[in-house]
Amino acid sequence: MPKVLLDILERTAAAYVTTFLGLLLADGFDLTDVSALKAAAIASLPAALSVIKGAIGTRFGEKGSAAWLPERGGKRTRKPRAGG
Repeated sequence: MPKVLLDILERTAAAYVTTFLGLLLADGFDLTDVSALKAAAIASLPAALSVIKGAIGTRFGEKGSAAWLPERGGKRTRKPRAGG
């Protein structure tokens, strides 16, 4: 599986889990309640948007990644300031 697909999958899973857990915590964390199923359904919306964002990032962002911003690890994107 290409690196970019793993990147999008990771971002999607993270968006789903954090949204789902946030909704469960706000609702009282009762997994037997119908509202837990609603929370699971609602949490899929940010995850779906994460897939769309990742797809856009592969076209316009950093090559080989779902990121929208250029890579900064070890590369300087600006010239250093004088005196610092």
